[in-house]
Amino acid sequence: MSLDVKDIMGRVAIAVLKDASFAEIVDAMERFAVGAVTVIDAGRRPVGVVSEDDLLLKETDTVRHSVSIFESRRQQQEHQKAAGVTAAQLMTSPAITVTPNTSVRDAARLMHANRIKQLPVIDVVTGRIIGTLHQRDVLRVFTRPAEELQADVRAVLPNPAAFTIDIDQGVVNIRGWVEWKSQALALTEQIRLIEGVVDVRSEVTFDKDDLLIIPSGM
Repeated sequence: MSLDVKDIMGRVAIAVLKDASFAEIVDAMERFAVGAVTVIDAGRRPVGVVSEDDLLLKETDTVRHSVSIFESRRQQQEHQKAAGVTAAQLMTSPAITVTPNTSVRDAARLMHANRIKQLPVIDVVTGRIIGTLHQRDVLRVFTRPAEELQADVRAVLPNPAAFTIDIDQGVVNIRGWVEWKSQALALTEQIRLIEGVVDVRSEVTFDKDDLLIIPSGM
């Protein structure tokens, strides 16, 4: 079974308006125990994100020096953020968003690629924020009950009765038999893609190696 964002997202949209003050942003982070908040416009559409890192720029040594023409674009942006007092001035934009039907796997890739811990969830039609997906929501997938994982694994087996499955802390141990080696490999990959599977240890045997190429003339 492939889980989508709507299956695990938080239904509370943790956001502040563009004119929210520094203090209001800090208050929102503390109240909801999060490391970032989404910045929205008057129509509730995400326009950026303010993270703890953005706020901490006010306290870092690098932003206390005078601006130099030799600074990189990133350093100049950090100076501007450090001087900011509203969400619009402090935020990183544009906001990286997902929709309820985005797969959890794709959302996790976005988080990893952009080094962010949460994503605003938007309505696909209006573009308005409707929830928040946190890193901890994604990681919670790996605590799915063993019986749920067992059912999902059996659903991809060509003949469930021919296999023995044991699941321990998300690791699937499977034994059984198929006719072709390619079937054994494909089965392992199918199981690995199931949400919540940490690893697959396969002892599936096969009769025929259809991946072996024998050079002509031998």
